[in-house]
Amino acid sequence: MNDRDIKVVGLGPGNLDYITGAGIKAIQESEIIIGGKRQLEEIETLLKNQERYTLGKLQLMKEFVLENLDKRITFIVSGDTGYYSLLTYLKNNFMDIKFGVIPGISSFQYLFSKLEMTWEYFSPHSVHGREFDYIKALESSKNGVILLTDSINNPIEISKVLLKNGIKNVEVIVGERLSYEDECITRFDVKDYKGYDREYLMNVTILRKI
Repeated sequence: MNDRDIKVVGLGPGNLDYITGAGIKAIQESEIIIGGKRQLEEIETLLKNQERYTLGKLQLMKEFVLENLDKRITFIVSGDTGYYSLLTYLKNNFMDIKFGVIPGISSFQYLFSKLEMTWEYFSPHSVHGREFDYIKALESSKNGVILLTDSINNPIEISKVLLKNGIKNVEVIVGERLSYEDECITRFDVKDYKGYDREYLMNVTILRKI
């Protein structure tokens, strides 16, 4: 690795069993690991003497990276590097730096594998901290949509919006804490959402046309 080459590793859905071998190698060969607090905690058993940098203000992180380009740096991101990850920011703000990107398994890929389903006719999107017209996306999709959600745009609120717009023939599939021991997958007809009204932990939601 030269001094202008930074690794970006996708950690997969969470459990260390789902990190790729290439990702583990990059992490263990690094001198500095940069990631969110939860991600750094998840890979603690893989680390030895690496310096840990917890993501906070992005400008401070940028300054830190520029001051340490002589060291082997690896960024870790949850899920896959190509799906709503920090990679976009890094490419836009370190335009003269080469990145070695190692993909991971996204949470929705993992969920589809647990459901024994393929996802090529579903369109993936996110309402995590952002606005998105998933009604329009659902209407134009062949089989349905995949949504990364948050506490506001949660499966119950999404179900209410679907019914308000006259959309009733949908199965809602929610994957929580995917790949962990307390993993939970919940499935219900959108018309029956009241019977499933509760707080949903970190999750990905599939709206499947039926």
